[in-house]
Amino acid sequence: MTNDQLTIPYRFRVLVLLCGLTTLTYMDRICVSIVGVRIKAALHLSNEQFGWVLAAFALAYALFEIPSGMLGDRIGPKRVFIRIVLWWSLFTALTGVAGGLVSLVVIRFLFGMGESGTYPNAILTVSRWFPLHETGKALSWVGIGSQIGAALAPLIIVPIAVAYGWRAPFFVIGAIGLVWVAACWAWFHDFPAQVKAMPPAEKELIAASCRHKDTQHQVPFKLIFRNRTLWPLMLMYFCCQWANYFFIAWMPVYLQEGRGFTENAMKQIASTLFVAGIAGFIAGGAAGDWFLKLQGLKMGRRLTGMIGLGGCGLLLFIAALSASNTVTVCCLIGANFSFSFGVMVSYAVCADIGRNNTGTVTGAMNFFGQMGAFFLAIIFGRIVQVTHNFEYPLYVVAAVLFTGCLLWLAINPEKQLPEIS
Repeated sequence: MTNDQLTIPYRFRVLVLLCGLTTLTYMDRICVSIVGVRIKAALHLSNEQFGWVLAAFALAYALFEIPSGMLGDRIGPKRVFIRIVLWWSLFTALTGVAGGLVSLVVIRFLFGMGESGTYPNAILTVSRWFPLHETGKALSWVGIGSQIGAALAPLIIVPIAVAYGWRAPFFVIGAIGLVWVAACWAWFHDFPAQVKAMPPAEKELIAASCRHKDTQHQVPFKLIFRNRTLWPLMLMYFCCQWANYFFIAWMPVYLQEGRGFTENAMKQIASTLFVAGIAGFIAGGAAGDWFLKLQGLKMGRRLTGMIGLGGCGLLLFIAALSASNTVTVCCLIGANFSFSFGVMVSYAVCADIGRNNTGTVTGAMNFFGQMGAFFLAIIFGRIVQVTHNFEYPLYVVAAVLFTGCLLWLAINPEKQLPEIS
């Protein structure tokens, strides 16, 4: 076997870097939820107040998502990535010094502002670095990183919090991001053509069918929002993120206070649930590429999205309905598998219709998604505060997901943005 056969293609090394990025993203993001019960007790917060803490992140993330996506389209993802990770690492660490509700809300808002743009620029990178037939699998591994981070987080954060208090995990998680920044600064490039050591054959393979085209200029912002697929895509993602933010924001509190699990049991359940998410991303990526070959672009994307979102909604409904903790936990694990199965096809559609404007299109979709997360964070806490029941808000989440499932019928990835040369 020759050295060339042993060498890992450069684009897959880029994918490892992106996977590491999303791993760190979710480790940072979920930290406040894993120690949520401890924070509520230490700072004397009600469920409604804690909902505003969670919502502050989502609101800032939403507000700055489109500008961060547009910035990546204009100056390239590398510089945006470095800014993002340095900023979020700082405010992750500062979360550990919050002294009350106001300071915690302000810090989490600034944290969300810094983390915005992660996914638009990650999807932009995939659109530049991968041929079309590999997009599904590449996006799956971007998503898998989030589940790896979320699965590792309880195993790391809970023991640190038990030994040193709830503030300590934020200092540890914040410091890890600096390692990633060093790797990105030293090694990553915005385009394959910028890498001198990359084999010409691989550059030609990518250039032949990647979504980025040298002849296409950026499309004016107002024309982007006239695209007929973008609006149902954004509304679908608004619904989709109700599930995601339940899993990463409210679920640890739900398991402990709503279902009576101990902190240690919650740690094990949460970690298992996100491991199931890894399996969901792998299955969804493979199925999405298979559906694309079998049914074509439009129906292939729709099938993947509808199966994932519809299945997630159904399982969350059963989880809320069941009196058995065992059934509920199994349904929650299955729901995250199903969510992960279908979520990344949304980003594939962003690349399908956006091409050179992928960062902007993804930012627009993610803006709506994070607004969904914002409303979920507030509404979940408010319903629990008023009814003293953790199951009622899950019924609402399930209904929103069924709506998102139906919206896939209006999404057509063949409706691309106009080419302006």
